[in-house]
Amino acid sequence: MDSRSLLEPGCSLALLTALLSMVVPASGREAGRVSAGPQFTLSSPDLSPGGRVPLAQVYNHNGCRGGNRSPALTWTHPPAGTRGFAVLIFDSDAAGGWWHWLVIDIPAAVRALPAGAGAEHGRGLPAGALQTRNDYGVSGYGGPCPPPGPAHHYHVLLYALSVGHVAVAAEAPPGAIAAAVRAEAIAEAEITVLYGR
Repeated sequence: MDSRSLLEPGCSLALLTALLSMVVPASGREAGRVSAGPQFTLSSPDLSPGGRVPLAQVYNHNGCRGGNRSPALTWTHPPAGTRGFAVLIFDSDAAGGWWHWLVIDIPAAVRALPAGAGAEHGRGLPAGALQTRNDYGVSGYGGPCPPPGPAHHYHVLLYALSVGHVAVAAEAPPGAIAAAVRAEAIAEAEITVLYGR
């Protein structure tokens, strides 16, 4: 049918409705009924989405005075086929971006990381998990410490992976670690928080 004929007075409402139903997607509620299952979610008792990073999680050098303690994280409903997880924390407002924490090879059975798991020794991590070097040059958690000015956005990213072991050298640059994680990701969950000084 010529699309111009849809605008003609003789075109019925029933015909218009039928045509629109072929091109307009179902409502969110209807789409939810055919979803693959519960949503993969990430939460933290230490971080409120869209909220300010507490001092306990802020860096403790370079003019910042915080506890430099990695937040507790929990997650639910990983997708079928998940064989491992990775947690990355990234400041998207730093020039070139800034990686604050990278944990890979978290076993598929794990559903939480306790507060402080990102200490440099890594004793709070589950067996098999590995912390790699962040942009502070430390294998562990390094909290927010932006320069004075507007607040930065910190993205706490949880990836469900198709592999149990990410094939990347532990001493690789943080950006290379992140790229290797994303290459194996089958799902992602996120909390975004802010911090400025």
